[in-house]
Amino acid sequence: MEETNFDPAIDTSVPHSARIWNYWLGGKDNFAVDRAAGEQYRQVFPGVVDVARASRQFLTRSIEFLAGEAGVRQFLDVGTGLPTADNTHQVAQRVAPQARVVYVDNDPMVLAHARALLTGTPEGVTRYLDANLRDPAAIFAAARTILDFDRPVALILSGVLGHIDDTDQARAIVRTLLEPLPSGSYLSLNDGTSVVSAEIQQAQDGYNETGAMPYKLRSPDEIRSFFEGLEVVEPGVVPCPRWRPDDRVDTPLDIDAFGGVGRKN
Repeated sequence: MEETNFDPAIDTSVPHSARIWNYWLGGKDNFAVDRAAGEQYRQVFPGVVDVARASRQFLTRSIEFLAGEAGVRQFLDVGTGLPTADNTHQVAQRVAPQARVVYVDNDPMVLAHARALLTGTPEGVTRYLDANLRDPAAIFAAARTILDFDRPVALILSGVLGHIDDTDQARAIVRTLLEPLPSGSYLSLNDGTSVVSAEIQQAQDGYNETGAMPYKLRSPDEIRSFFEGLEVVEPGVVPCPRWRPDDRVDTPLDIDAFGGVGRKN
């Protein structure tokens, strides 16, 4: 991205997780400070690009499952981040053109790209809400004007709960987000761990000292705890490449990104 002609609300002096993630995925919506932080992370843990790709590929496959086999037609993607290839609305509306997709984020750079996110199928609906993961009440107050909460909704939390340092608080946020959703709704969630590669925690500690919003790597059991009370879809909460893999998986199968899908009964 050019270093000029940007929204003054966007702080380009401190690295930002969404822009670093965009850099690792080969995007152009990042600044020099993000590329420097991303490279510093990659020097300590070269596998971080595979982690980013595996998380994104899991998101794609889980949405294909939800829109296809599970028959879900409404999606609430909280903490969506910057647009790349195969965004939630693109995947869902390829399977079901009438799908309704609501993105939620409170980052000014994501807001600046909202027009790209708002291009969906004529049959479906794609909207963007400026709201914070930590304020579920505000999310639902706005989402209710777009989604029908009498019908199943797929809640998407992709790589965002690590920004909530306290695990009990993170669990409470997930429960609060799921509570208004009707029976037959789903949760698709993935987040980072530090059980496969020893270097990732060292790299994450260095990243957390850059001034960017910290990210907490959790254990697989902690990630599984977010699905408490849900019927977890096979094969369970597993390394992302092992969740219903197909021939598009191009990363190692065991990787520090765990994910799963659960159904609310």
